[in-house]
Amino acid sequence: MNKNDILSGVITKMGSGGEGIIKEGEYSVFVPFTLPGEKVRYQVLKVKGKIVFGKALEIITPAEERIRPECKVFGKCGGCQLQHIKYKSQLKLKTKTVVDCLSKIAFLEPEVAFCERSDLEYGYRNKLQLPVRENAVGYTVGFFAPNSHRVIPIRNCPIQPEWNSKIISTTQKFIRNFGISAYNDETGKGLIKHVVVRDVGGKLIVTVVITENDLPRKEEYIKLLQEDFKEFSLYININKLGNNVIFGDKFILLYGNGRYTTKEFGIKFEIGPESFMQVNDGVRRRIYQEVMKCVGVDENTVVIDAYSGAGLLTAMLAEKSKKAIGIEIVKEAVDCAEHLKIKNGLSNMENICAPCEDVLPEIMKKERRENNKCVLVLDPPRQGVERNIIEAIKESLPDKIVYVSCSPQTLSRDLGLLLGTLKVDEKGVTVKNDGEIKSLYKIEEVKPFDLFPQTRHVETVVSLIRADF
Repeated sequence: MNKNDILSGVITKMGSGGEGIIKEGEYSVFVPFTLPGEKVRYQVLKVKGKIVFGKALEIITPAEERIRPECKVFGKCGGCQLQHIKYKSQLKLKTKTVVDCLSKIAFLEPEVAFCERSDLEYGYRNKLQLPVRENAVGYTVGFFAPNSHRVIPIRNCPIQPEWNSKIISTTQKFIRNFGISAYNDETGKGLIKHVVVRDVGGKLIVTVVITENDLPRKEEYIKLLQEDFKEFSLYININKLGNNVIFGDKFILLYGNGRYTTKEFGIKFEIGPESFMQVNDGVRRRIYQEVMKCVGVDENTVVIDAYSGAGLLTAMLAEKSKKAIGIEIVKEAVDCAEHLKIKNGLSNMENICAPCEDVLPEIMKKERRENNKCVLVLDPPRQGVERNIIEAIKESLPDKIVYVSCSPQTLSRDLGLLLGTLKVDEKGVTVKNDGEIKSLYKIEEVKPFDLFPQTRHVETVVSLIRADF
């Protein structure tokens, strides 16, 4: 099998990234946007050992689960992978992804609940990130193509609320009418790199990421936004670096209140331009309810909320526990959490601004020394929990762990290390533990949630309890 070969085959199963897989002798061919049972004609794009990556040229025999995508640029934009699949089948795929990762990566076979659906299959996102790039004829506002810095132009994104098309058209009009330059990845020149929007209960926080210290004709951009939106804030963020990080360190408020207060589960909280909040409000609420149920807090419990974001979950835990400690690396998010603490009169809530790996081990040891019942909530980024934190957990042994994961792969790795089915060898590589397994924890529950409909991503809540309880 060689690059550029044009072949046909039948999809036998799906991968965790939503790709269809064809078995051709000893080769596994991954073909995006295809479904099990479909006969497809495809072109070979890359051969890497026995793994082949292909592109579908024709769906010869469509599957019953196939539907027409809502988005006109589906397959070109890198945002969605599953719009061609009926929604119930998406949920089945995501459930299977969690089951397969736990089995194949961690050698664990717990019972996994069926993935909880989102009430909104489209229009669910409260955050919009638009790259702006220079092209041969001027500029492009849209989304990145898969594995690329090439921007696919869009007018409307179906998984965003209706306001997204107004933001796109307003930004295009501002750039076009006032001669504002767009960023060029190759030269490092050009002014606007991204436009990022947060929706806080219908109030928008718009941030324009630029490479200079000021936004020319900013008053005109404000006027254009005022034509479509009653209440919004406008920031500029200065990012002069040529890396893949969207935000630089400096935010400057140009218009509006800057932060907005909303209320959830009886807690008043503030959101700013850099605060972390899950992008699907409805599913986030269900995840938090699930976490509260799993934690089972009472007035004798200390809860450590690692990777705590803007502090909403920490505050919810503080209301029910002896003390709740939130740890977060983003200062702006910690500032929001501090405002939240004051607004809600939560004297037993503590917010720490630091990398989790630097402070969490000592905090856990301290709470164990004071004989507090200790529950640890982990909600790490996609790369999972740092290894020294895994070791600190094994040493301090919190009574319960509730792990909220956005990556079944790193979740499985971390659970394997915690439960002893995986180990770290002398080269620092995580491998299967073929020796005697002495598990410090046992799994109580595994529950996936569809936080990101139409995409391959799945959120999972796992509850662990000490094995000696």
